[in-house]
Amino acid sequence: MHHIILDSQTDFDGWRKAARALALNDVKPSNVSWRVADDAPELLAPTAPPLEPPQGTFNVPARFVEMAEIAILHRNPERFALLYRLLWRLRTHHDLLELATDPDVAEITAMAKAVRRDEHRMHVLVRFREIGREQKSHFVAWFEPEHHIVELAAPFFARRFADMPWSILTPDLCAHWDGYVVSFTPGVRGEAPSADRLEETWWRYYVSIFNPARLKVQTMQKEMSRNYWRNLPEASSINPLASDDKASDMPRKHADDLETLREEAADCRACHLYKNATQTVFGEGRQTARIMLVGEQPGDKEDLAGKPFVGPAGQMLDRALEEAGIDRRTVYVTNAVKHFKFVPRGKIRLHQKPNTPEIKACRQWYERELAAIKPDLVVAMGATAAQSVFGKITPINKNRGRAIDLDDGTRALVTVHPSYLLRLPDADAKAREYRRFVQDLKIAADVLRKSAHAA
Repeated sequence: MHHIILDSQTDFDGWRKAARALALNDVKPSNVSWRVADDAPELLAPTAPPLEPPQGTFNVPARFVEMAEIAILHRNPERFALLYRLLWRLRTHHDLLELATDPDVAEITAMAKAVRRDEHRMHVLVRFREIGREQKSHFVAWFEPEHHIVELAAPFFARRFADMPWSILTPDLCAHWDGYVVSFTPGVRGEAPSADRLEETWWRYYVSIFNPARLKVQTMQKEMSRNYWRNLPEASSINPLASDDKASDMPRKHADDLETLREEAADCRACHLYKNATQTVFGEGRQTARIMLVGEQPGDKEDLAGKPFVGPAGQMLDRALEEAGIDRRTVYVTNAVKHFKFVPRGKIRLHQKPNTPEIKACRQWYERELAAIKPDLVVAMGATAAQSVFGKITPINKNRGRAIDLDDGTRALVTVHPSYLLRLPDADAKAREYRRFVQDLKIAADVLRKSAHAA
């Protein structure tokens, strides 16, 4: 195994040099482990022999190099490996990038688009506030990028605000302009500077031009997620202005609308798991569903697809639901924790069990999903799901086989998670536990029928 350690999260030159040497030495992508210096463990597994000095050359499309320079700024921890895998394949398939349906091409294209979108948001949403007065004034802004875009976005501000000294502070990297050159310093933890002398003037202007009839909440949240709102001086005025009598005829979404919840959850930063996950994996299904299935957390496949239960555990669940007489299309499926928790092992991401603080941080989304759907029955699959549903650690075997009344009047059923069945090494045990799992789901179906009959 060749362990490549890059200087930083955005070390494209280092990646390019290493990738070229690896490819010319015919090192397969599966034999390469990529790390960043700050994240690299002190002790690594035995490495492969040193690479021979690269001899010869090969060509790849210029489009790949341009895309790679942008995609490497994404936070996906597997981006270095993905880029090398594409490079390896392009040596023998020069037109690979034309295949938009290829999984690697689709993923790298989506990553590049996400980085460009984040760059655009930074250009639009950064708000400077004046610190000091006159000759001693300096303009400071706080921004929280989703990806490693500070160096990419900084030249825009140098051109746009060339005549004023400014600093843009972020958790990753800080950019500074002194009128001559852009410099960078390590990131900081903080928040937007307090209001300056022009804040009141801007707020009054914003109120005067605000037109509630033209307000499109869904579009606004899509283009400007709630993560950015707290740093905008006008954000606190939007809800009061939108509630004005002039907007009384506007169509509005209910507070518990699932689409609105999904958009809000996409920017959740309640715990640290968002930093390494590809995306938030929110629930899926009908808002009128009478059964709500709650799993533990998304896995690797779900993290990439952005949908719950689409991997091997999801296939196991689909089969069991069918045998129990439940149509998955009629239920709502979600997870107690919405981000994938894992540890990287080369190109593999190994699942890690969420801990109590992570479960508690994410419980707000389960509670809001529950309030929006109002199901007759919640099925908690696995210990993490049971802890979220009951609000405390709840043993599985002790509580299986019966519907339990919750404080809000909803009934809950506890069972195992489908992935538990996949992990059982003994075939007989796997078959036996699968039958028990189907039996639990049949109890759910029976509760549903009795509820419908009573209604």
